[in-house]
Amino acid sequence: MAPTALYDRLSTYLGDTGTSALPLTDPPMLTASAAVALSILYTTLYVAPFYLSTTTRPSPTLSRDAPTVIRARIRLVNLSVILCALPTIYLLSHHGHLSSSQILHHLGFYPIFPLSTLKPLLLTALLFAGPLFERAIIDSGWRYWITGQDLYETLSSWIGYRNFIAGPTNEELFFRSLLLPLHMLIHPPPTPATLIFATPLYFGIAHIHHFYEFTLTHPFTPLIPALVRSLVQFGYTTVFGWYATFLFLRTGNVWGVVLVHSFCNWMGLPRVWGRVGGVVVEGGTVGGPVVRGKDDDGDMKRKDEEKEVGLNVGWTVMYYVSLVVGAFAWWKCLWWLTESEGALMRFGP
Repeated sequence: MAPTALYDRLSTYLGDTGTSALPLTDPPMLTASAAVALSILYTTLYVAPFYLSTTTRPSPTLSRDAPTVIRARIRLVNLSVILCALPTIYLLSHHGHLSSSQILHHLGFYPIFPLSTLKPLLLTALLFAGPLFERAIIDSGWRYWITGQDLYETLSSWIGYRNFIAGPTNEELFFRSLLLPLHMLIHPPPTPATLIFATPLYFGIAHIHHFYEFTLTHPFTPLIPALVRSLVQFGYTTVFGWYATFLFLRTGNVWGVVLVHSFCNWMGLPRVWGRVGGVVVEGGTVGGPVVRGKDDDGDMKRKDEEKEVGLNVGWTVMYYVSLVVGAFAWWKCLWWLTESEGALMRFGP
């Protein structure tokens, strides 16, 4: 199916028009070209500062995952969010004629409805039912989850803090709270499908610079695999942007979208082929007991050594059944779990 035909079908399904929470006026509040120009400027201000300092600029000897680079980049992104928030707030006030509370609403900050924060996370968890089953049951991850050990170890590192707290928060504030209201100021207003499928392109483009960084820090990687890696990243960040924009418009709550973003970063791309298994088990059986004794130095040791074994094919079947059932449940609950009294645009099938 051609992209335009797919877009037309999705536009029809989503509704050609949506009821916006923005009051409309006869003269244009903001032209489409002005909204696009500002969005490009914002995206540039989000990425360009990374390359203005030797502290944040990657090199063959300095990785983007270095703690000093992460800390410096987080400070720069925080500054970019604040600087870009000022013109957005000004335009909402003077061109959109919104009050302070209405501006906070269109930024997704307030009012906060607890259910509209948690329901998108529950919806997304349905989509990842298979991977959650694999991590929790097959890999016995639930043992670490209930003690909080996994969460503590993840967030205590700068990489974890960036990937699951600072990154999702700043990216959603920037690409949802600040960019989307600009496009909602256009008169006549864009359709929901236009907002959902067009505006996340800025989010995808903002990640293209990772190609340059990867080639710098991995100089021996062939160009084609590096390019394919970046194209795949552009693809899934854009698809996630579609989903995040849909959630933001339907709920009017940026904090729920931040939770979904962090959750998706934690889960990664789901397995869609191959067998589950090859896990490390104790005593030769999945979930077997740990039997310990002491070695000659008096230190604790394991008598039944851990070893890697293949799982019965039934576990793989259960994984893919969970994946399919979860995706079906996600589709059936899509509209119900995104319904909110704080919606920025009301649209549906």
